[in-house]
Amino acid sequence: MPERATRMHQQSSHEPLRGLARLRWARPTDRLEEVVAFYRDALGLPVLTSFSGHAGYSGVIFGVPDAGCQLEFTEHAAGSPCPAPTADNLLVLYMDDREARAALVDRMHACGHDAVAPENPYWEHHAATFADPDGWRVVVALARHEEKA
Repeated sequence: MPERATRMHQQSSHEPLRGLARLRWARPTDRLEEVVAFYRDALGLPVLTSFSGHAGYSGVIFGVPDAGCQLEFTEHAAGSPCPAPTADNLLVLYMDDREARAALVDRMHACGHDAVAPENPYWEHHAATFADPDGWRVVVALARHEEKA
């Protein structure tokens, strides 16, 4: 194994993170309404809260799937461009079973979102990949490794 890979797999000598109440990943967008429709209506993520008029910002916070892990999108009145940096920046949603994954993929298609080719060929065989309105990729995969039906 290359030295770099070996270092990445070593245990940290620091105390593990303790006391974390929740995780929130936040990013800006200039397409807040479209992004909300994608994550709420197509993916089915629950809206935990939303806000507007906060120092020029509006935003929506989703549960993934609940408040323990959150996804926040913000838009500033002066503009908030945030194109995806690469096609391999992914939010991966691991589904419990094949039926749940198939239902979500069908829902995405019914909402007008076609699957896109993943950059990493691994996902071609194990998942379906979709692009949100800003071009960020969302992968719908099985929690267990199975070949895509």
